[in-house]
Amino acid sequence: MTTTTTTTLEDVFHSEVLPALPHSAITLLQLSQNPDSGPSEFSKPIEADPGLMGQVLKFVNSSYFGFSREIMSVQQALTLVGTRAITNFALWNAVFSVIPNPKFGPFDLKSLWQDSLRRALFARMLGRSLKLSNAEDLFAGALLQDMAIPLLLKELPAEYEGLVHRRAAEGRRLSGLEKEMFGWDHADAAAMLAKQWNLPEEFVTLIAQHTQLTDLLEGDEADHGTACVALASLLPSCVDQEWNEQPQFIEGYTKLTGLGDAELLKLFNEVDEATAEFAPVLKLPAPKTTLASCL
Repeated sequence: MTTTTTTTLEDVFHSEVLPALPHSAITLLQLSQNPDSGPSEFSKPIEADPGLMGQVLKFVNSSYFGFSREIMSVQQALTLVGTRAITNFALWNAVFSVIPNPKFGPFDLKSLWQDSLRRALFARMLGRSLKLSNAEDLFAGALLQDMAIPLLLKELPAEYEGLVHRRAAEGRRLSGLEKEMFGWDHADAAAMLAKQWNLPEEFVTLIAQHTQLTDLLEGDEADHGTACVALASLLPSCVDQEWNEQPQFIEGYTKLTGLGDAELLKLFNEVDEATAEFAPVLKLPAPKTTLASCL
């Protein structure tokens, strides 16, 4: 049975609830939208934030990159690893530090971040395979698509307890159940948070539309990047026993790419490998269940 409440996003996300994103992360994101920005511009906000500077140097000196000598300066790190990789890491680091960990039933924040990382890697790799120019933006969009969920669980625990039970019992997407109950979903909530943080408009769009795959697939090539992020949202969660969205995912993948099962399995294997390598850098365990094993 559908129950509609009068709870608005403005009611939930009032100013006292919304966390503040560090200014350094916002500055890096804004710089990333300017093609003329180089390592010298990117190094300034990082060096002005000692905590971030330490994390960035630790990141580039991790075994993931495997440099033979220690990287000592931020500019050197930006030159060797790339400004977008550093920006994405700073964004992850910033969001991870400000999003709360609600005490909500079986919810596990680390599992959410595992899912977010895997979806981000998938969206970027799919975007690259489609030769999209904004593949790095797709990584960030998919990384942030579910960032409002912990806040919603914290602020509306009674409502979300019912939604979580219905999702498990009915095998439906959380976003559809949210729309029925509230008239909005967690994509709208995440987009509101992104706007509050003054993130680039391209990111806001990627986040806001990630539950609208059907509409995006009916659009033109300009929607393909957003469709990659929306498709990533249908990947199985690390904690789910069943992949209820698999038929929708396969249909969407086929329509977007024109490719079949063999190519999808290859892509899944590449995402699984990248996730296993990248997760420890972000202090996350690799998912116990791989994407390839879900096909």
